[in-house]
Amino acid sequence: MSENTAKYHVIYDGNCNLCVTFTQLLEQFDRGQLFNYIPMQDRENLASFNITPQDCEMGMILIDRNTPKKRWQGSDAAEEITRLLPMGELFVNAYRAIPGMKWFGDRTYEQIRDNRYQWFGKRDSTYHPR
Repeated sequence: MSENTAKYHVIYDGNCNLCVTFTQLLEQFDRGQLFNYIPMQDRENLASFNITPQDCEMGMILIDRNTPKKRWQGSDAAEEITRLLPMGELFVNAYRAIPGMKWFGDRTYEQIRDNRYQWFGKRDSTYHPR
């Protein structure tokens, strides 16, 4: 699926090993049905969405292509991506139904985001999907 027909844009860190692995898995699973992928290092492309490098430091971003002002970031983006996948809504609803789990998930995401290079390594070059 081309960028013009994807329903959502996923902004990810193309230099983070964990983020790239997640993006590659999502590419394989989604098979171009819902998402296209833009590395946060692609500043020119991100500028068209009014996204700054500082915005990207707060975590991955999911943008609705049809309503670009509709966005999710960080753990909310991860949840929305999961929700959009087959059977994902059941998983996300169950996750959110467990008391304290959303809070725990948010804090865990923040820790991973803030330590991603130390824990998972940094790539020598930015990953750009096919």
